[in-house]
Amino acid sequence: MGDVCPSSPAGAFPFSSWNGVLDDRDASSFDATCGGYSARVSNFWLFDLPIQGSNAGRVLTWQPLAGLLRATAIAWEPDWGVVMSHAHRDMAESRRVPKSPYIGWATYLARQRGVVPPMPAPARIEPVEDKGTLIVLTPERFTVSNSEHVSLAERVQELLDRAGLLKPLQPQP
Repeated sequence: MGDVCPSSPAGAFPFSSWNGVLDDRDASSFDATCGGYSARVSNFWLFDLPIQGSNAGRVLTWQPLAGLLRATAIAWEPDWGVVMSHAHRDMAESRRVPKSPYIGWATYLARQRGVVPPMPAPARIEPVEDKGTLIVLTPERFTVSNSEHVSLAERVQELLDRAGLLKPLQPQP
């Protein structure tokens, strides 16, 4: 069986979905693009999750988020994936090399990136079948208002960068 999202001469294939909730704070959606191997179009899978309301209470814990990231990695075999808030992404953007992985509450790195080194507590690493590794920073809800969470994310980023796992993505032929 071939790739789920093979590159095609016609270019990338985008698709999206939404849960139909009108209140933006409780709405969920996803956008994906696959088969786009160029300097302008990259492959991605983005889940926009609720931040308040009944859906947020069920979803915004590490177990469902890690499970969502794990399932996405198994089904789509991305080079990397991340669970992080907009606030954390904005904070991390200034230290991130363009097109390189973000490090968030949960991060997936494909096996071809390399071996994930041991992580400082409370971070944990888990294999994702033979595909790669899942890193969960903390079982608590990660927030940028918690300086210990931010320091842990920066430390993990430093360890992964030192191990050569955060190199920018290269377009595939």
